[in-house]
Amino acid sequence: MAERCERSGSITHTVFLTPAEQYEAEHNIRPSDCNYLFSGGVKDAERKALFFLPYWMDAGNADIDDYIKAVRFFVRFGEPGHRDYLGALLGLGIRRDFLGDIFIYEGGADVLCLKSIEETVFSLEKAGRCGVKAEKIAVSEVKIPEKHIKPVSFTVASPRLDAAVSGIFRISREKAAGHIKLGNVSLNYEACLKPDAQVKAGDIISLRGSGKARIKDFGALSRKGRLFINGELPRMEE
Repeated sequence: MAERCERSGSITHTVFLTPAEQYEAEHNIRPSDCNYLFSGGVKDAERKALFFLPYWMDAGNADIDDYIKAVRFFVRFGEPGHRDYLGALLGLGIRRDFLGDIFIYEGGADVLCLKSIEETVFSLEKAGRCGVKAEKIAVSEVKIPEKHIKPVSFTVASPRLDAAVSGIFRISREKAAGHIKLGNVSLNYEACLKPDAQVKAGDIISLRGSGKARIKDFGALSRKGRLFINGELPRMEE
């Protein structure tokens, strides 16, 4: 994509990437004359495409709306969920990586997609057992549900992975180490089998069955010489 951008002097882009693919891509992009950015169309999107920009263009003047589109679905009866919309769209022959985030709210959903499949997405008439009506909207009109983040703070003797898992997910150090050795823990989207692996600010830690958390930052040392760690966990709505 970068080489094509350099040759043509025009924007090139990938399909929508998962957070793990984004992390891998960003850490493996080779230096080139192109600028690049990740965008899912809306702020804090989970799935994002990687855009390569000609050297004379930057994120401020790249019109991503030319490449990512949004379709809104209204439902009169019933409450189809994320799985219903996704299953129905895949049933139309659409590849998952051509679809971005799907935001569900009362009375409908907003779907982000690549421009090439906008018309196919627009043709959807049923999600699950519910009839839906589609409308093309500007990406700026997408309704983004409020994210509920639970702050978590704890202290550790050293910033080891088992200590961080224990503190974030509120389990014992022994259980945390056991999960790591069983391959149930991912560090920055890759399974990590080393309990003593060092964590740092910005790291993403996932525990199978318990969700995904982020190390926000490190605080000062406590009076007993322990390090404060501040993390963030998605909070389930009550």
